[in-house]
Amino acid sequence: MKKQYAVFGLGSFGESVAVTLQSLGCEVVAVDNHMERIEEIANRVSYAMKADVGDPEVIRSLGTRNLDGVVVAVADDMEASVMATLVSKELGVPYVLAKAKTELHAKVLQKIGADAVIFPEMEMGARVAKNLMSANFADWITLSDDYSIVETMIPKHWAGKSLQELDVRKNYGVNVVGTKLGEEVEVNPDPQKALESGTMLILVGHNEDLERIK
Repeated sequence: MKKQYAVFGLGSFGESVAVTLQSLGCEVVAVDNHMERIEEIANRVSYAMKADVGDPEVIRSLGTRNLDGVVVAVADDMEASVMATLVSKELGVPYVLAKAKTELHAKVLQKIGADAVIFPEMEMGARVAKNLMSANFADWITLSDDYSIVETMIPKHWAGKSLQELDVRKNYGVNVVGTKLGEEVEVNPDPQKALESGTMLILVGHNEDLERIK
């Protein structure tokens, strides 16, 4: 059975989340009070409707209690954001992710039961900055203040050697969770298979250890 989600607020963040969830095989209900946004997304999600996401009755009318999750992406309207989050949790939605604009907004959302609160612009800015500072990494995803996931090209002298030979965990303190060669991604790669030149490694570890890899 397909997972079902509702996305409240269709700014750039909300639209991106809604369309991506739909592309991943989920059923998505997108709600916004701007008709032009509804028209833009109508053919890319299961159902799109123009409504006031700050109105509790609108949220209840969607059969929200049957959803697997709700994304509240109306950070510019704090009252609507709080109301949508509160009513969704009261109706029993198991997972509510809400976008916050300020620290105060985030604290309020957490107090009323949001399962996750994010600052998309701030988080993207931090990610871009880390990528700029670590030019040898193709991508860097922060897991915590100390740990991250990175994608990086194998050092030239690693080509032809296996992960078992290199013993990356022992010698570098990081874990190889995947490899990528062209469009082919392999999760939990064979430790005895020789790495080809041009292979990207997906690594998890402490930031200081990851920096040493490059």
